[in-house]
Amino acid sequence: MALIVQKYGGTSVGSIERIKAVAERVARVRAGGDQVVVVVSAMAGETNRLFKLAAQLSDSPHPREADVLVATGEQVSAALLAIRLQALGYPTVSFLAHQLRLATDSRHGNAKIRSVEASRLIEALAAGHIAVVAGYQGVDPKGDITTLGRGASDLTAVALAAALKADACEIYTDVEGVFTADPNICPRARKLGRISYDEMMEMAGLGAKVLQLRSVELARRYNVPLVVRSSFSEAAGTWVGQEDKSMEEVMVSGVTLDQNQSKITIAGVADRPGLAARIFGPIAEAGMVVDMIIQNASADGRTDLTFTVGRDDLRGALELCRLMAAEISAAGVRHEEQVAKVSIVGLGMRTHAGVAARMFRVLADEGINIQMIATSEIKISVVVNAKYGELAMRALHDALLGKGSNATSAESV
Repeated sequence: MALIVQKYGGTSVGSIERIKAVAERVARVRAGGDQVVVVVSAMAGETNRLFKLAAQLSDSPHPREADVLVATGEQVSAALLAIRLQALGYPTVSFLAHQLRLATDSRHGNAKIRSVEASRLIEALAAGHIAVVAGYQGVDPKGDITTLGRGASDLTAVALAAALKADACEIYTDVEGVFTADPNICPRARKLGRISYDEMMEMAGLGAKVLQLRSVELARRYNVPLVVRSSFSEAAGTWVGQEDKSMEEVMVSGVTLDQNQSKITIAGVADRPGLAARIFGPIAEAGMVVDMIIQNASADGRTDLTFTVGRDDLRGALELCRLMAAEISAAGVRHEEQVAKVSIVGLGMRTHAGVAARMFRVLADEGINIQMIATSEIKISVVVNAKYGELAMRALHDALLGKGSNATSAESV
């Protein structure tokens, strides 16, 4: 008997008919003798609908009350799925975060998990029940409802799998696995059979939407075997786990595109210690994530400091930068509202020389100018003009993952 944690996203439970289909899939696993814990998201579009309702009543709803409101979406999904499984003859019990004591901090809207109390789940499983858990939500030290951030039902599932020492955590979504690129942009994209935690973390952080970044980080920390599968087919999915030798033989495993980036430049900054900290400190305190940073020094002892932030943070970051530029007597602040970040990811880049040169040559051949560059052991990211983002992604995918490259190896990863 195995213990399986399954997570179903919003599209998978987006209607009564789809909830029935999910129930049938869960029932087959239970009928096969395995224990099952199911984590569900809100029905597709429900979270947005609830946020819009709040917005009709207030320009800035209190975060605590917003969490109370939007957490109901997952509660509805959990109850409906439990009702259907019971109707099929399978003893089932649903749980909310406070009933399990999925404890978080008090940062409403983007809370961090502190601990998971799994005793009630263990009791339910021991009694032969299927357990259905509302994803996305937790409870803080005061007993208040919190939410874990958009897409965080993945995180709930991985946290439960880690606490229960589950044999596998299956993430069901509307795609059949992890692809070498977004198939909607790159028609030649292929599904990967396996990918390492590190590669998946890079891809999730660089714009791939198939798994939430924090869930992969947690899975890596506790060595939770993940598999990404489609809830609309029986196709084999993509396993995410520890790296092995065969993975290192593949130069590039995937290409990602993030079009939700903005670029800010603070011009004419004096070249002296401490100014970078003064600039980025307030941005960090405001909860804004700075991504890529470059510094261009000039002969007059001043520099231009350029960095990227998510487009949702652009307005706030600009306000802080303009205030800081005045304080440090910088020449000014300019920005580009939308830029594209294109990245290649692969464990094989540790041992294959010349990957960066080849990437830059491909972009040059397409007439695409590189504005910024950032690297790590297993990734290279570049910022380009937004209108060239999709072209850059397709060109890099075809050159580095197409026929005659490492594509044949990639299929076996």
